[in-house]
Amino acid sequence: MRGSQVWYNGRIIAAENAKISLFTHGLHYGFGAFEGIRAYKLKRGGGAIFRLEDHLERLYDSARILDLKIPYSIDELIRATLAICKENKFEECYLRHIIFTADGPLGLNHGDNPPVDIAILAWEWGSYLGDKNVKEGARLKISSFCRPHVNSIMTKGKITGQYVVSCLAKREAISQGFDEALLLDHEGYLAEGSGENIFMVRDGIVKTTPLTSILGGITRRTVIAYLKQQGMELVETRFTRDELWCADEIFLTGTAAEITPVREIDYRVIGRGQYAGKPGPLTTQIQKDYRAITRGELKLPGGKAWLTPVK
Repeated sequence: MRGSQVWYNGRIIAAENAKISLFTHGLHYGFGAFEGIRAYKLKRGGGAIFRLEDHLERLYDSARILDLKIPYSIDELIRATLAICKENKFEECYLRHIIFTADGPLGLNHGDNPPVDIAILAWEWGSYLGDKNVKEGARLKISSFCRPHVNSIMTKGKITGQYVVSCLAKREAISQGFDEALLLDHEGYLAEGSGENIFMVRDGIVKTTPLTSILGGITRRTVIAYLKQQGMELVETRFTRDELWCADEIFLTGTAAEITPVREIDYRVIGRGQYAGKPGPLTTQIQKDYRAITRGELKLPGGKAWLTPVK
C-alpha cells in the first residue's frame, strides 16, 4: 500500500497533489539521485528506520557528485522522514528519497545552481524478490548487459539515470523465466545484481566484489560488519561467473532485497549435498540475524545508532 502523504520541497502534502512540470530537467535527462530505506517494526513495539543517517549521507554524496545543492540539512531530512512515517501511520515500510533538477533550462547544460525538487515517499513493500525466493532461493541469469565502466558512469552515486541498464537487465532476466539478473563488469568479472550486491561462500571463505565499479551498499556494509564480528574470513575480490557457479552458497544483499539466497544461476544448481539448490547454513543464519539486527534484537559493535525510532 502506498502512503497517502508525501514530503515534497519542505511540506507534507497529499500524494495526488505532488505534481511536477513536463519541463522538469531531471525527467528528460535522468539528472537526480535517490535512496531506498526501510523502517521495521521493533520487537519491543513501535517502529524504527534502519541506518537512516548512513543512507542520507550517501544521498548527499550522490548530490555532490552531480554538483546539486540539497537545500536541507541531514537533520531536517531525518525529521521529515520520521514525519512521513507518522503521517502515513507506517511502522514498517519502504522509504524513497529523491532529488532531481526541476523545471528550468532543458539543454544538457542546466547552468550553475539549477533549481531542484526533493521528495520523500513511503509505501508498504514486502520481499523485493518474493517471499518464496527469500525462503527457497532465487534463480539468477548472467545478463547480456554489463555494468558500465567507471569512466562512463559515476559508480559511487545512486543516480537516477544510471539505472536504465539495471532496468533492461532485470526485464531481460524476467522475460527468460529468471528472478533477477547478474551483471559483469567490462572485463568479464562479476559486478552486482540489477539492484543488489552479491556474496559467495566457498570452503568457509566469504567473498564479495570490491568497491571498484559497484555502489557500496548499506546492507553490504552491515553484512561485512556482522561477518567480522563472527570471526568469518571475508575477502573483497574479483571473481568470474564460473567460480560463482561452483560456490557452496550465494546470497544477494540490498535494502529492498535484504538477504536473499540464490539457488540457481544460468540453470546451474548452487550448493552441494543436502544444500544443493537450497539456502546454505551461513546464508540462513545471516538472514535470521539480519532480521534481528533491523528490529533491535541484536546489536553489532558501532551499530548503536543504526535504528532511528519513529515516535
